[in-house]
Amino acid sequence: MGLLSDPNRRRALTSLLTRLNAPICVVCYMAGVAWFMGLAFEPFTLRTYMSENAMGSTMVEERFPSGERALATGREFSAHKKKAGGMPVDWLVKTMKDRGLEVFTQRFSRTLPFPDENKERYMVKGTNVYGILRAPRAPRTEALVLSAPCTPGDNNNQAVGLLLGLAQYFRNQVYWAKDIIFLVNEHDLIGMQAWLEAYHHTNTTGMDWSPLQGRGGSIQAALSLELSSDVITSLDLVLEGLNGQLPNLDLANLFYAFCQKIGVLCTIQGKLQRNDWDSISGYSHSVQTMMLMVMKQASGRPWGDHGLFLRYHIEAATIKGINSFRQYKTDATTIGRLLEGMYRKLNNLLERLHQSYFFYLMPSLSHFVSIGYYMPAFGLLAVILLLRALDLWVQFSTSPPRTEDGIADTEQMSNPGVLSVLTPLVISHLTGVALYALPIRFQEMAVEHFPVSETEAVVLTAIAVYTAGLALPHNTHRLLSGEGTEQGWKILKLVAVLYLAVLLGCTALINFSLGFILALNLVPIAAFITPHVPKVLSAFILVILSPACTLLFCVFFYQELVELPVSFQDGWVLYLSVISQGILDHVLYGSLVYPLIALLVYPCWLLFWNILFWK
Repeated sequence: MGLLSDPNRRRALTSLLTRLNAPICVVCYMAGVAWFMGLAFEPFTLRTYMSENAMGSTMVEERFPSGERALATGREFSAHKKKAGGMPVDWLVKTMKDRGLEVFTQRFSRTLPFPDENKERYMVKGTNVYGILRAPRAPRTEALVLSAPCTPGDNNNQAVGLLLGLAQYFRNQVYWAKDIIFLVNEHDLIGMQAWLEAYHHTNTTGMDWSPLQGRGGSIQAALSLELSSDVITSLDLVLEGLNGQLPNLDLANLFYAFCQKIGVLCTIQGKLQRNDWDSISGYSHSVQTMMLMVMKQASGRPWGDHGLFLRYHIEAATIKGINSFRQYKTDATTIGRLLEGMYRKLNNLLERLHQSYFFYLMPSLSHFVSIGYYMPAFGLLAVILLLRALDLWVQFSTSPPRTEDGIADTEQMSNPGVLSVLTPLVISHLTGVALYALPIRFQEMAVEHFPVSETEAVVLTAIAVYTAGLALPHNTHRLLSGEGTEQGWKILKLVAVLYLAVLLGCTALINFSLGFILALNLVPIAAFITPHVPKVLSAFILVILSPACTLLFCVFFYQELVELPVSFQDGWVLYLSVISQGILDHVLYGSLVYPLIALLVYPCWLLFWNILFWK
């Protein structure tokens, strides 16, 4: 406190921060990137452990014997699905009733704002079928969910067969203390969204669905099963949910513990764990695994049916069966025993999973990075914005230069009008509102006047509005009464820097991956952009580090991480598809990434674009 209260010391400190501001910012940026890359190094991570005492031991005896019968049921389900041309509702209802479940159906429909060309659908109508196994030893106030999506073609038939086989086996056991709901949902995430909204008596997306005739207790946990082969070489755990939410880490620990016990190969992000962490290849493998999780979490989209459960504070994950060229094979009986063991452990819970972490990154299934380890990487980037804001504030507080006769320079002392600072803020955010609202509203007009489909019209309209924002400096200065002052752009930059710091900080608290990726690109331009730098080179750098180009780079980077590199033409098609899916995810499921980019991040970037061309 003495350092700040003493005027001489305070003056010396501010002088030091002003003089070394740029070098400190560069060091902080490099340290933040280095800290993040070091998180994948195994000695810097924590080994996973079970925090919930009720699930601390895997000493249960799994006896599920009916793997082959479950596969036969899956083939029967496939035949009836082909005959019905979709979900075989009547056959599923009869089969679940034969297994002693209380069976109910739910109809739903949804008209998409524009056609989903990836899955070739626009008017979506379907039926969910679910059966409830009532708990014989409890008051039926809690429930667990096992779901399997009914997908077109021959995909996931084995998962439905195994679900029905487990339902029959679970029905003959007497130790269940929670209701178990076996759900077969149609149209993947849309069907799951309809069922969850009806179960919790909410309608946040405007979907039409029929009320549920039967329900269990409060859902404690859920697993979604995806199997498309009779023989599985490994099981992949999918954790990323809507808006970057993750389930409690104990759910992943439970899956890993039973895989180790039963002897099933398990992966995360489709990558096996390696033991040579001290080698370059081992470290690179961990970095790729962690970066895949970062990219998926930053997208904000649910990467499985489990992703929508997390919105309702239900811990959930998706288990995917992978059939690769590995020699190691796992049959349906083994997978059934793994699921039996997990549900028996979840059945022992006395309260919701809460003792382990909700914010984490996983370079492997056996190690994780907690929020206390990865947040300093973001903090080192965020402190750059605070240092630049402090530097600008110190410049405002210094005395203005004086002329030869000792009178202060009135040109330097003149304060900018409110209009000169407020106008860029208003126009930038109006442009963001246009980017958010116009693509869907103008799709019909675009289809009438141009030879494009509805989906292409939405994406191209969004790109057109985004590009039109580059003309903002000229439009802004037409509204100003005269040219801007030197103090004017500094005040605008101070506002923009503080705005960006708050925006990135709030984003990182909700979705660290998205906040960190945005900080990597936006912090450098926010720190060093001024009207006095070379215009052409700086404008090129600003465009390269803009949100749109960041998304384009992420598309190519993700394809490299999954070892499926694409050409520029194919990458551009994927880029357009990602934009359309982002808008659809927002409208259908409530993903916040698109409105965040359109209404907040893009307008903030436009402020720095305006500063570059300040007159």
